Amino acid sequence: MDKKFYTYIILTVDNKLYCGYTDDPEKRFEKHKAGLAAKYTRAHKPLKMVYIKEFATKSEAMKEECRIKKLKRPQKEELFSNTP
Repeated sequence: MDKKFYTYIILTVDNKLYCGYTDDPEKRFEKHKAGLAAKYTRAHKPLKMVYIKEFATKSEAMKEECRIKKLKRPQKEELFSNTP
């Protein structure tokens, strides 16, 4: 069984965006909602996951996370507005 990794973007209740990576998006989102995942999402409560992209390696997912974090908000919104 090949382990997959994911880069994701969460929309918060105060309309902020948070980007991260994980090997289990559903479990990670539940941790964010419980306030156990990241300091940022303890202060900015998660509303929903708006973007998820799958990668074969952790390294690829981390590189994508880094790339996304450098984008301006309109560019980030373009990523998930084009996702079905």
